Amino acid sequence: MVDKNFFEKVYEVARLIPHGRVTSYGAIATYLGAARSARMVGWAMNNSSEKEVPAHRVVNRKGLLTGKHHFDGTNLMQQLLESEGIEVIDNQIQNFEKVFWNPSEEL
Repeated sequence: MVDKNFFEKVYEVARLIPHGRVTSYGAIATYLGAARSARMVGWAMNNSSEKEVPAHRVVNRKGLLTGKHHFDGTNLMQQLLESEGIEVIDNQIQNFEKVFWNPSEEL
């Protein structure tokens, strides 16, 4: 059984990711005190389309757009990121360390 409260907490953190920055599933999970729950954060992002959550700003720990198939359109996740000034080449965020936002350090 998936904890709906966990999903809501994930959405709260995701809404705080600044424009032009990204974070990872694992960074959100760690911030929420559930370091081994990165996959659950991913499930939350997959179910976030009706919740006004900037899910395009959440990527894997290496900066790969692993959730892109959950967005409508062929390259919507990449297009959203690029519209915020984030460079993406071959599904990989460029300068990942520079644009990475760690909620544990920022909040």
